[in-house]
Amino acid sequence: MNLLVVGGGGREHAIIKKLKENPQAETIYALPGNGGIAADAVCVPEIGAKDIGKIVDFAKSHSIDFAVVAPDDPLALGCVDRLHEAGIPCFGPDAKAARIEASKVFSKNLMKKYGIPTARYEVFDDPAKALAYLRTASFPIVVKADGLALGKGVLIPQNLQEAEAAVKTIMEDRAFGDSGNEIVVEEFLTGPEVSVLAFTDGTAIAPMVSSMDHKRAGEGDTGLNTGGMGTIAPNPCYTPQVAAECMENIFLPTLAAMRAEGCPFKGCLYFGLMLTPDGPKVIEYNCRFGDPETQVVLPLLKTDLLTVMQAVENETLGDLKVEWHGGAAACVILASGGYPGHYEKGKAISLPAAFPENVTVYHAGDKLAEDGTLVTSGGRVLGVTAVGDALEAALKDAYAAAEEIGFEGKYLRRDIGKRALAAMEG
Repeated sequence: MNLLVVGGGGREHAIIKKLKENPQAETIYALPGNGGIAADAVCVPEIGAKDIGKIVDFAKSHSIDFAVVAPDDPLALGCVDRLHEAGIPCFGPDAKAARIEASKVFSKNLMKKYGIPTARYEVFDDPAKALAYLRTASFPIVVKADGLALGKGVLIPQNLQEAEAAVKTIMEDRAFGDSGNEIVVEEFLTGPEVSVLAFTDGTAIAPMVSSMDHKRAGEGDTGLNTGGMGTIAPNPCYTPQVAAECMENIFLPTLAAMRAEGCPFKGCLYFGLMLTPDGPKVIEYNCRFGDPETQVVLPLLKTDLLTVMQAVENETLGDLKVEWHGGAAACVILASGGYPGHYEKGKAISLPAAFPENVTVYHAGDKLAEDGTLVTSGGRVLGVTAVGDALEAALKDAYAAAEEIGFEGKYLRRDIGKRALAAMEG
């Protein structure tokens, strides 16, 4: 089979490596891919993830048997719709279903209408009205840009002054472009956070192993929000009891709500959850695999990924038993110094000749220079993932491997998994 994966980051590398395990996978194309992905797939750097027309033309001219659209932007732009129109089977939601991430207003209103537990909220399209509301609010509070913003459109003001700055940044300075036409202002929830990705064909659902992301740039969960500085799986806070509660009150009701709204969701639905004193609540939905959650979840998948994705596309997921390995996985992100602010690119990357069998390095922000050397090209450069019988062992091996990798300005958090280990002891 000829496979196509749209995207070029660490998440896509993890998907490609897992798809390669299927003996039917002959050629895998990555559009655009990156320097490290080139070792596992045929990269087409001249076609970007948002070049929908070119992606469809490529799929037709290269006899693609199955496509995976991984990032949020092409999903929201209707890449799956266009591939289906061209007769190409693919994994991912259509544009109508992708609104569950592409519009915070849509998702919050969906939850309110169908009684899915989430934070109380208000929606504003006028900065003056938003500011008037904030002057009566209690802090901290959460301010979200309505649309897609590379995981950075969520601000948590601690006081009125910071709230006014947040509104100005999103709605007046247009830091996230048209994504800031509307904002959602919602109550600040407290409790452990859990990420649960789930395969779904619109009716049946197969949740993946839970995970814990580390969004802040600095240790001790300080500093700016990033796309994720590391992650572990499974999340010790996500007990079987919590999982059962989420299935009954959140997962199945969300699928039913999407069907009722005429936009059934097929693909990977990501539930960002907060385990509050009042029970689990939805912080956010994503319409695709999370990054870097994918880098710890997929290594624990026992069932063949391509088989699962085909069952989602064919709406036969309910007939398939999706199985997982025991143990744990940990991913440490190696970032460019300065990320998520300004950082330099083009720094040569040195990698050891080989890694231990339980360690995988996923390439996120690098490219091949003209002389064939690997150089940095993004903020999050590499994800170093290790699997082990227990979380402590996985973390130890991930950090040991991370030390073997070098590039100028390399930055990593050294406390990934610390909260999880504390929760396990508590």
